[in-house]
Amino acid sequence: MKRSLTYTLVVTLLLVNLAIGARMYLSSAAAAEKDSVYPNLELFSYVMERVRKDYVDGKDLTYQDLVYGALKGMVGTLDPHSEFLDPDRYRELQGDTQGTFGGLGIVVQMRDNFVTVVTPIEDTPGFKAGILSGDRIIRIDGRSTEKMSLQDAVKNLRGEPGSQVSLTIQRPSTGEEKEHRLTRAVINVDMAKDINGRKEFPLGENKIGYVRLTQFGEKTSEELETALRKLKAQGMEALVLDLRWNPGGLLDQAVEVCEKFLPRRQLVVTTEGRNPGQSSVRQVTGRNGAYRNLPVVVLVNLGSASASEIVAGALQDCAALGLCKAIIVGEKTFGKGSVQSILPLQDGSALRLTTAKYYTPSHKVIHEEGITPDIIVTMTDEEESIARLRLTPGGVESLDDRERERVATVRDPQLDRAMDVLKGIMIFAQRLPDEKGSSEPDRMAVAK
Repeated sequence: MKRSLTYTLVVTLLLVNLAIGARMYLSSAAAAEKDSVYPNLELFSYVMERVRKDYVDGKDLTYQDLVYGALKGMVGTLDPHSEFLDPDRYRELQGDTQGTFGGLGIVVQMRDNFVTVVTPIEDTPGFKAGILSGDRIIRIDGRSTEKMSLQDAVKNLRGEPGSQVSLTIQRPSTGEEKEHRLTRAVINVDMAKDINGRKEFPLGENKIGYVRLTQFGEKTSEELETALRKLKAQGMEALVLDLRWNPGGLLDQAVEVCEKFLPRRQLVVTTEGRNPGQSSVRQVTGRNGAYRNLPVVVLVNLGSASASEIVAGALQDCAALGLCKAIIVGEKTFGKGSVQSILPLQDGSALRLTTAKYYTPSHKVIHEEGITPDIIVTMTDEEESIARLRLTPGGVESLDDRERERVATVRDPQLDRAMDVLKGIMIFAQRLPDEKGSSEPDRMAVAK
């Protein structure tokens, strides 16, 4: 009896094990089928052929139209920054980093499925219309952007200088919608500007200099160096580096900007990707930064993205270690910290693919997190709009007397706080005994 019961239990266990094994095998086989390239390519070819043959409005459809459409859809599902670039869009992208292009001067990204303004570039139609960082473009020439890809939105925003386009803007902070009729222009961008939006760089009160970087293009580091030399020749003892509304740009330029304020061999940023070939470490090269002992306040806000966040994150981490004298002031940055590799294709098109993410020296991820300032100072929409107006050459002068008086009463709280912080650091440094063992990190801690 016992032997029969034991036999029955063994057989039962074997059957259960066999059933589980069979189920796992079938599941594995189904998964392998789902991820197998040839059956899926066969499915793609079949659908493409049926669309070309039977689609009611497909008389003029070409295989290239269908393949381009499929590639745009495929890459567009990955993340807001990856995209398939047809030849025209690829040529536009190549012109972006050279400092001249045609359009409205609005830098946009997809955020929460909305075409969202990262920042309007200074002295452009978008900027002059009062469009702000965070605004959503919900219609272009009356056409809803709800199902529009980012690349299509950019294509519709750009055009020949002198041509016009209508935008419907929604401001999330108020829910207000506003219609703008803008005239496209040739966008020429100066990378470094002074407090008046020019390139004169006068030294302010208390020997505090001011430089605003509008974006990170091919000449940003060079223009910053020119500005710093002008200010140094006037006796600069502290600096406000304004990265507000700076949408970013070239990684190399972000590293070169950091090199001015950091010691030799200091880590600036790492990139880490799925493919080891996409991972890299960027450090300060050459000599120690000429301005590493200069007290610096870096101003940031929601419009500070990408390369701006690399600079802010690197200086923030290094200041915590006493390697530079930087304090970050303003609002949390945009959180665009990913690397897009451009892969040219044989027909003149290209693939812009997110291949890695940026990390600060302390290994904080930037993407979707942003950089949180050491000192948070918020601004109202009115304060932000007027602050940008003051930074535009002739902006205040273009107003009537009544508006000019009103603008004069509105402060820039972030810039004011930056100046106060630097004044405090300078006063405290003067009062400390000039001892060899004095600690710079302690000075920064007190200043904060």
